Amino acid sequence: MEIKKLQSILTIGETVAVEFKRCGNGIENDTYETVCSFLNRFGGDLFMGILDDGTVVGIPEKAAPDMVKNFIKVISNPTLFSPTIYLVPKIIKYDENHTIIHVHIPPSAEVHSFKKIIYDRVDDADVKITSTSAIAQMYIRKQNIFTEKKIYPYAKMEDLRLDLLPKIRIMAQNHAGGQHPWTAMDDLDLLKSAGLYGRDIVTGEEGFNLAAIMLLGKDDVILNVAPTYVTDALVRKVNVDRYDDREIIKTNLIESYSQLLDFGRKNLPDKFFLEDTVNKSLRNTIVREMISNTLMHREFTSRYTAKFVIEKDRIYVENANRATKEGFITVDNLEPNPKNPLIASFFRNIGYADQLGSGVRILFKYCKFYSGKEPEFVEGDVFRIIVPLDENYSYDYGSNAKAVSATLEVKDATLECDFETKKHKDATLKCDFGTKDESEIIQLIKENPSIPQSELQKKTGISLGTIKRIFPKLQEKGILVRVGGKRFGKWIIKNEDN
Repeated sequence: MEIKKLQSILTIGETVAVEFKRCGNGIENDTYETVCSFLNRFGGDLFMGILDDGTVVGIPEKAAPDMVKNFIKVISNPTLFSPTIYLVPKIIKYDENHTIIHVHIPPSAEVHSFKKIIYDRVDDADVKITSTSAIAQMYIRKQNIFTEKKIYPYAKMEDLRLDLLPKIRIMAQNHAGGQHPWTAMDDLDLLKSAGLYGRDIVTGEEGFNLAAIMLLGKDDVILNVAPTYVTDALVRKVNVDRYDDREIIKTNLIESYSQLLDFGRKNLPDKFFLEDTVNKSLRNTIVREMISNTLMHREFTSRYTAKFVIEKDRIYVENANRATKEGFITVDNLEPNPKNPLIASFFRNIGYADQLGSGVRILFKYCKFYSGKEPEFVEGDVFRIIVPLDENYSYDYGSNAKAVSATLEVKDATLECDFETKKHKDATLKCDFGTKDESEIIQLIKENPSIPQSELQKKTGISLGTIKRIFPKLQEKGILVRVGGKRFGKWIIKNEDN
């Protein structure tokens, strides 16, 4: 690993995929617990000879080879690690006085235990997993099982809302531009064509699957198959401890989509917006993408209650998820991963959704017009989409406003930043902040170089995900430099001459 990359990791600190261990008296059990949790989650990088705050203290250079041998011996011992794993620790000379050990741990296709205990990675902590349901979810995630394909051999045609199929045929026809194969099929052929009726080649079972029941099942059948299935729609603008309005939706996905969309229309403003010469509903576009995502991609075997919540300064949806990684999703790092491909395909056929991954791009595009800020996508065992709200913001008004000017003090020099021309006066700092969000962050860092990102979020109202994306940009531009570790370090604002 390059020293520059390592220094960047030290600056960011421990995460779901990075762990520091002191290992001053050798490798202890907590190190192997981290290895186990990385294997069971998304993989990660383990560094020995580093304190929790990112300070490099090193390990004795002469002891490093023996520590590596002992490490390999433990992870290869089936009485300690089950199943065993092959890893290659690397000894790194950080500087003249410090040696560290780095181990890259890939995600495993199996569930691992250390001393007969299963560990999982939650944020930057290693957590013991003992509940049967949590372990079952881990196996589902590991084996990449599409639970929507589970066959229910005793489910019959009368268990489904066949009265919805005429409407579905029309929707598919209209979405396809006038012609769709479903219009010429009878009910059973349509369901088979959509992959909702099939045969499990492992068990030989034949019949309707979970996707069919969730999409078109009668309410009592859904309750029988998925007793904890629900979408809780809430408005919390005035009474934030309870709610101002609420709907608990337990019906099939087709009707849930319409009910949730109506709930969003009722409780959110629809701001005027022209795209080319067409008046486009930003509210409907944003709510549609959020709702279709939370209905299509949730893990229906989980007990976690899905939510659609409208607050004064944000809307968010959250649902149980079969995660393949953890962190923030952006347009740049987007890797579309289908969670329920049959349900997603059905939604696309009737116009409830577009191609996989398009929802992220649509929300990033239109949220800026609706609230002036970017959305936040958080991938994990619970998937969240957060869209900032600002009822006073108007894109039409803002686009006609003159360029925003701000005065920033940088190293005792007053800088007049014109965000339209990016020119400056009386300072040698190139004003490449680009956005109002970046200028607000720079100003607060000037006032408090040790300010944490959570405090920046509170003072600016900018989402934490956006803040986490802005910092690397400012570092790349040479505007911000981090000095010290994650917990005790500070930010320095630099100019061109430094």
